[in-house]
Amino acid sequence: MTALSDNRTLIALGALAFGMALLGLATLNGALIALAIPPAIFVGAALLDTPDDLHVQATRTLSTERTSPGAMIDVRVAITNCGPRTVSVLFEDVIPAGLELTGGQSACLTLLAPGATATLAYTVRGVRGFYHFSGVQATVSDRLGLNRRTMAVAAPGNILIMPEVARLTRLGIHPRRTRIFSGTIPARQGGAGVEFFGVREYQAGDPVRWMNNRATARFPGSLYVNEFEQERVADIGIILDARRGSDVQGNHHTLFEYSVQAAAALADALISQGNRVGLLIYGHAIEWTFPGYGKMQREKVLRALAQARTGDRAALASLADIPTRLFPARSQIVLVSPLQPGDASPILHMRAHGYDVLIISPDPVAFEATTIGVVADLAVRIARVERQALLQRLLMAGVRIVDWNVETPLALALARFHR
Repeated sequence: MTALSDNRTLIALGALAFGMALLGLATLNGALIALAIPPAIFVGAALLDTPDDLHVQATRTLSTERTSPGAMIDVRVAITNCGPRTVSVLFEDVIPAGLELTGGQSACLTLLAPGATATLAYTVRGVRGFYHFSGVQATVSDRLGLNRRTMAVAAPGNILIMPEVARLTRLGIHPRRTRIFSGTIPARQGGAGVEFFGVREYQAGDPVRWMNNRATARFPGSLYVNEFEQERVADIGIILDARRGSDVQGNHHTLFEYSVQAAAALADALISQGNRVGLLIYGHAIEWTFPGYGKMQREKVLRALAQARTGDRAALASLADIPTRLFPARSQIVLVSPLQPGDASPILHMRAHGYDVLIISPDPVAFEATTIGVVADLAVRIARVERQALLQRLLMAGVRIVDWNVETPLALALARFHR
């Protein structure tokens, strides 16, 4: 517990008394000397009544440490006087920036007897992020309120607000390389599956229901069966573009938040389908979540996304510095990015190295157009033409792109993309 003294009022009052007394002596004015006596008495009383050190302990209780944006979180802080004297103290809980107080009181002035406990109880809510409560500020003063001491009482606590996760069903991912385990992604190989793949000659052990009667009738003496495309799981790397230059600020929203929501929805769907998924957040730093399977991996990815923030580092200004070696060769890369004018070449470089690239691109032009109105209509049209030229260049190289207007739900945008 650290203490800070706030005796500015006491110093000012003492300086006033000393100045008036000095001026009275210099001018031989008894009235000024008499006027200096009351503030001098106040200063002396305050010095004699200097507040003692506090001996208190604080315990914080949170209704939850992991929640969703906008959810109410109950916070209770119990403060116990462990000292031998009754103290009058002002307790103020330090609420982390980004959390909004919605009910209750985060401060109280109380007279605390030895062994007694005071409680702060209030409710907060916030947006996606990680929030750390450090402690409570306790302020004590003398009876005149001239000499104050503020002490920090440790009462740690953490709240993690996870990103919203939309449910996606169909993603349309077709990587060149799949793993050996059964899944939902077409493997571009014949075998057991749902979608028709081709016709081949009958082999011992083929199910009778696969028999192709039309092909068998055309070629007497041979039996032919239908072959279906195998469905397996794959290695998938999700890259979240967290460069500050890719973010657009709107009315109480930022485009980056939609990118985070898209990355969370993709990770949830892909991991639920049994794929091995890794996450790379690129912008503020290179934050890498190693690929994995199952519920534990989903939790790791969502925790990383909950703490994602934009950054402006010169070394990470271009997508060319993405360490693609972190992803297995010929695997699927899903890039969530609004795209900047110079991003085409690095993406084409990924494509040339054998990666299948799918881009989920929140449309920054449409997002910003809703905030500026018709004032800059010509600028919006120019920006739209430039964006379409960038997308067309990528499409011609075999990169699949979901051009997402964030006013449309991501699931609907993906459904339109498949159609």
